[in-house]
Amino acid sequence: MRLVFLLSFYLAFISPFFSQSTSFKSDAEIVVGAKRYSEYSEILKDKSVAITGNHTSMVDSVHLVDWLLDKGVSITKVFAPEHGFRGKADAGEKIDSRKDGMTGLPIVSLYGAHKKPTAEDLSGVDIMVFDIQDVGARFYTYISTMTYVMEACAEQGIPVLILDRPNPNGFYTDGPILKEEFKSFIGMHPIPVVHGMTVGELAQMINGEKWLEEGVQCDLQVVGCENYSKSDIYILPVKPSPNLPNMNAILLYPSLCFFEGTDFSVGRGTDHPFEMFGHPNMGVGSFMFVPKSTDGAKHPKHMGVPCLGWDLSDFGGKRVQEKQEMILDWIVNAYCDFQMKDRFFLSNGFFDKLAGTDELRQQIESGMTAEEIRALWKSELSDFKLKRRQYLIYQ
Repeated sequence: MRLVFLLSFYLAFISPFFSQSTSFKSDAEIVVGAKRYSEYSEILKDKSVAITGNHTSMVDSVHLVDWLLDKGVSITKVFAPEHGFRGKADAGEKIDSRKDGMTGLPIVSLYGAHKKPTAEDLSGVDIMVFDIQDVGARFYTYISTMTYVMEACAEQGIPVLILDRPNPNGFYTDGPILKEEFKSFIGMHPIPVVHGMTVGELAQMINGEKWLEEGVQCDLQVVGCENYSKSDIYILPVKPSPNLPNMNAILLYPSLCFFEGTDFSVGRGTDHPFEMFGHPNMGVGSFMFVPKSTDGAKHPKHMGVPCLGWDLSDFGGKRVQEKQEMILDWIVNAYCDFQMKDRFFLSNGFFDKLAGTDELRQQIESGMTAEEIRALWKSELSDFKLKRRQYLIYQ
C-alpha cells in the first residue's frame, strides 16, 4: 500500500508537473528524526517514555512504538491525536481511550473534551516523545495537539523530545496571521495559514515566543531530519489522515480547507476528498459528484445529493506549486458565482476560525479580488518570516 501511494503519485503528478526550482524526495532519501536513533538513544535510556504519535509515526515500515520497544526502550503509554492512533476516525469524531491491540500499551485520546494531558495522565512519565507527520497548515490539528502536550509537560516538569519530519507544504508561506480573538483548536498561535515550518521548528518558536499558557516553557529538544531543505517536496509515505489520501490533496488542503467554513463540499465522502469542491445549488461548474458515507467521512456534507463544481485532481496541486501560494481564486470565484450568498458562509463562525480573522470573509463579501486580498497580507507575512528566522532548522 505504501509503495502504491508513492508510485502512483510520482507517475500521475510529480513527473509531468513540477518545476526545476524544487526537488522531490521520498522517505527513502530523507532521514526523518525518528530514524536517527543514535542522536536520541541516550536521552531515552533508563527512562519511562510516553509517545504522542499516530499511524504516521513510522520508521520505514515499522511503527515507532514497535521499533523503540524492539530496542529496549521502556514505553509505558501512548497519546493519540485526532483520527486516533491508527488514523481511521472521522475529522472531529470522538476517540475513546483504550489499549493498543498490537502492544497492549494504554492509549490516551487527546481529542474531544480531553485535548490536553492531565497530571494523572503524565504520572510516572520521565520524558515525552512527539512524532507525528504534519502537512504545514495552521488548521491541521496535530500541531494543536503538540501545543497542549508541550504545555502539559512544561507544567509537570517533563522534557519533550520532538522527532522531526519534513513539511510537504514547507516551500512557501501564505495567508493571514491568526488574531487572538479567533484562537481555537484549529488555530492556536499568531502564525499564517501556511507557516512554512516543520513541527520541530514550530515547537521551538512556540516555546521561544512563550506562546504556551501563562508563558510557560518546556524542556525541549528536537532531533532534526537529514538531507532535507525547504525547497524539497516531501512525498509522504503514508496518508496523514483519512481525507488526505494523496499528495495532490495534501498540496490543495490549505487552499480548499476554507470551503469547510462554507456550505460547499470539498469531496469528503468521495474517492478524492480535497481535490474538488461544489454545491447542490451551484449554477456553474464542470464536474458532478455525490458525497456518500465512507471510512473517515461517515456523515459528509450533502451526503447523497449531487453537487456541481470543479475537479482539481489533474492540475490543482501543480498550480499551488507553480505559484507557491494558496489559490484564493477558487473560494473568491465560488462566492461570486453562488446565487444564495446569505447561505455561502456557515452561520457558526467556522470560516473565521479557519481564517484566524473575520477580515478574509468580509473581504470576499465586499467583492475584493484574490490579488487585492493577498496584498493586504504582505507586510505581516514579512514580519512573521523575520520573527521565525531564529527558530528555523532547515534552509
